[in-house]
Amino acid sequence: MIDFYYWPTPNGWKVGIMLEECGLAYRVVPVNIGRGEQFTAEFLAISPNNRMPAIVDHDVDGGPVPVFESGAILIYLAEKTGRFMPTDPLGRKEALEWLFWQVGNLGPMAGQLSHFVNYAPAGQEYSHTRYANEYNRCLGVLERRLEGRTYILGDYSVADMAAWPWVLIAKPLGDTLEDFPNVRRWRQAIKERPPVQRAVDLGSEYRRQGPPDEQERAILFNQRAR
Repeated sequence: MIDFYYWPTPNGWKVGIMLEECGLAYRVVPVNIGRGEQFTAEFLAISPNNRMPAIVDHDVDGGPVPVFESGAILIYLAEKTGRFMPTDPLGRKEALEWLFWQVGNLGPMAGQLSHFVNYAPAGQEYSHTRYANEYNRCLGVLERRLEGRTYILGDYSVADMAAWPWVLIAKPLGDTLEDFPNVRRWRQAIKERPPVQRAVDLGSEYRRQGPPDEQERAILFNQRAR
């Protein structure tokens, strides 16, 4: 059994997709980020960065194993199950390249854009434009990569699971994908997969129904080391 520390976000979705695609037994442990539950000592022991998703794998010799950071979790689960990641050296190299591209480029750019679209006060034109342009640039990188390929590595893999949730939210972020036909086709193909649909629906009851209040904003934003 795997404990899945989760809140419905794109990073949470991608780990949920992997768990569903692999058919692994897991238990959702919701961590309400609006209430600050990610800052408890118990969760800090699992995720030193106080961020989700995180997992604890109880099906391991020698005791439970915690894993934090979504990219690391995908690699861990791929190696645990022997699925969705090439095992030959060049294939593994390529998978890691595109996985790290997502965690270092597409995800952070989309996340910052989402902040300025959804939460920032008026008057942040430079910041919004900066991240909208970077998100669009990343979509262009993905568009070129998908030319002549069904999926990022050819076969469906952790690279697709990592990137897809950040493209699923393109329209709310202000990009119609009209200029990216390969990305649109890829996005729809993955969206139709039943395990993906189950993962995106996971924890739908926890989704925020409106903007955060001042107390939530104080918890979610402007955190410092002390």
